[in-house]
Amino acid sequence: MYDIFQQYLDSRIVLTDDEKELIRSVSILKKLRKKQYLLQEGDVWKYEAFITQGCMRMYAVDDKGIEHIIYFGIENWWIGDRESLLNQTPSRLNIDAIEDCEVVLFTGPNFEMICSKIPAFRDMVHAIISKSFNVKQNRILSSISKSAEEKYQDFIQKYADFARRIPQAMIASYLGIKPETLSRIRKGITKK
Repeated sequence: MYDIFQQYLDSRIVLTDDEKELIRSVSILKKLRKKQYLLQEGDVWKYEAFITQGCMRMYAVDDKGIEHIIYFGIENWWIGDRESLLNQTPSRLNIDAIEDCEVVLFTGPNFEMICSKIPAFRDMVHAIISKSFNVKQNRILSSISKSAEEKYQDFIQKYADFARRIPQAMIASYLGIKPETLSRIRKGITKK
């Protein structure tokens, strides 16, 4: 499990053996079964999490019990509630496993320590956060300016590699549309 994370690091930054050992020494390995929570609403998130295997989702549940998925994560992606972590406040989000998963966790203080001691790691994290900000900004723009069909077409185009792994109802939730609407869109695309 950790070897996958090390390969990820090696593909992005150059680390000394001592730096690699420091990162490994503070990592926490965790396995989750399908539908098992990594974070539940109301808990304070304490980690940075890297997915080495499986598919996860991050979502909120509204007062009517409706799930609103804001993020999916797959192998070689990071997942977590940064607001809860940085402010040490109860999370408004849930993170659970769509499939059996394996993750590498770092406590907030250990992650900050790694960033301060290893500039290449800090720069990599900064680049990931910047890219994530741009993706979220584009998603917001898409959600307020595009039709349901355009949002679905964009999703399939950008995430074709894992869209087949995610149940259609979850994709609909992520896109902010009803499952019936997504079903109609998919039938219409099939007929074209």
